[in-house]
Amino acid sequence: MPTERVIKKYANRRLYDSTGSRHVTLEDIRKLIVSGEKVRIVDDKSGADLTRAVLLQVISEQEQFGTPVLSTDLLEAIIRFYGNPVQEMLTRYMEQSVGTLVRQQQTMRAEMAKALEGPMAPIAEFARQNMEQWTKLQSSMLSAFAPKNPTGSQAAGPGKSSEPPLADPPADDKLQ
Repeated sequence: MPTERVIKKYANRRLYDSTGSRHVTLEDIRKLIVSGEKVRIVDDKSGADLTRAVLLQVISEQEQFGTPVLSTDLLEAIIRFYGNPVQEMLTRYMEQSVGTLVRQQQTMRAEMAKALEGPMAPIAEFARQNMEQWTKLQSSMLSAFAPKNPTGSQAAGPGKSSEPPLADPPADDKLQ
């Protein structure tokens, strides 16, 4: 379990990450949480725990952009549960449901990673070998079209033939 990262909220409403020794925004706090950090936000003067209030601000900010997680119907239903005798039951139910969803997502990611490593590994190696052969073929074909020197023959370096190679040598010649 990761240690809690303490973030102080000052009277000027600025947030200060004492671990990272820097001021942070709500977006920074969201990124910390997404990366798995556990955060605790406290009032600098009183030491009061402001974590819930700030996390609600993060959620509110996220709900304003893109596709919301909390639909209007869901928000209305949650509001109806406040003060209701089963409010605590709703809290436990939502925590368990989200926990189950997170575990299922982790399992699915692990299974996908295994699927891509296992049976796909030989295909990936085959593709790599094909690309290597294609690169060799391209180089040999392009060498046939190398620029010619003014005398009309292809430019040849020291110890090189001016004739392009006709074919690769037999396999046993490569071993010598």
